[in-house]
Amino acid sequence: MISRYARVNLLIGTGHFLSHFYQLCLPTLFVVLQRQFNVSFAELGLAVVLMTGTSAVLQTPIGFLVDRYGARAFLIGGALIMSLSISMMGFATSFWQILALALLSGVGNAVFHPCDYAILAGSVSRERMGRSFALHSFSGNVGFALAPPIIAALLSVMDWRGVLLVLGGLGLPVVAAVILQSNILHDQVRKETTVRGMSMRELLVHRTLFLFFLFYFLGAMASGGVLAWLITVLHEVKGLDLAVASAALTAYMAGNSAGVLLGGWAADKSDRYLAVFVAGLTTFSAVTILAVNFFPMAGSVPIGLMFASGIGLGASRTPRDVMLKDASPPGQIGKVFGFVSTGLPLGSAVTPVPFGFLIDHGHANLVLVLAAGFLLASILCMGSAKASAVRDPAPTAAE
Repeated sequence: MISRYARVNLLIGTGHFLSHFYQLCLPTLFVVLQRQFNVSFAELGLAVVLMTGTSAVLQTPIGFLVDRYGARAFLIGGALIMSLSISMMGFATSFWQILALALLSGVGNAVFHPCDYAILAGSVSRERMGRSFALHSFSGNVGFALAPPIIAALLSVMDWRGVLLVLGGLGLPVVAAVILQSNILHDQVRKETTVRGMSMRELLVHRTLFLFFLFYFLGAMASGGVLAWLITVLHEVKGLDLAVASAALTAYMAGNSAGVLLGGWAADKSDRYLAVFVAGLTTFSAVTILAVNFFPMAGSVPIGLMFASGIGLGASRTPRDVMLKDASPPGQIGKVFGFVSTGLPLGSAVTPVPFGFLIDHGHANLVLVLAAGFLLASILCMGSAKASAVRDPAPTAAE
């Protein structure tokens, strides 16, 4: 028999895997869709903006609903909407239908962060929380990594409509499993009805949570810039072969995923030093990036250094999430994680364009420097958030 702890992580992790997997469905099919609907690549990009933008905007409002009514129903409904939206794209006859369904899929996708963290907080013991958060993040990374090869393999045996129908259908057994196993998915401990929760205004202006938002946002800015432009920078500035530059990016992503699991283990072993872990590992990742930028590189050295940088950054992420969970008022994890984790997609979307502008104007050597600078600046936000959490706890006044 599979233990209850393992089943909880398997259910939540599989849903999070699909959440990230579906985000790369359309980009992987862009070439096929462009020919089918005779649209520009800019119009294709709008589909991704609608999907990810809608998800980012709705996370916080859904977090409020999760805290008020519980997470399980929203998790089931969101996963079902997301899966059916992807499947329905297979029947599209006009591109506007793809856009509408992409927006609807984003609505479903928005439930995962507030629901997942609320359920993990109520279903997993404190001494295993770090590993559960790590598995949750790791499953999302795997979803991103597996989407392109799986979709490419499916395209070799069926057309794009069949691919979308199959991919959307993958979510239905997950929804069924969550329904059948819902008795083991305990919600977060919600506050007594005599105590009010935070309002939207209090959430947005609260010093501690805003600093955590900036911490997530700056870290995502750094990662977004590295993921978008590392290959170009290593090839143009360092003169590395494209194969080596591509391998360095792959190593960075692999190290990030491996580091997430390492960080989960570390967070469970010593939760007294979470801030120290986060600061040290983030600094290590930033310094390693700077070393790649400033020192001569040859052979497999940049690959190894970017792998190390990825491990450092990934290992800092689970302690970061545990710190945010500890700073969240009881019963309000949904809205807190919904709001703060919005910084991840927003941060990732900010840097690719200005970094590309720097490269266009002959300043590609500044890209990795700025990415490292964003990481170091995020540490200041983390330290300030940690201190603020002690001085300025979130409001829990009686109504």
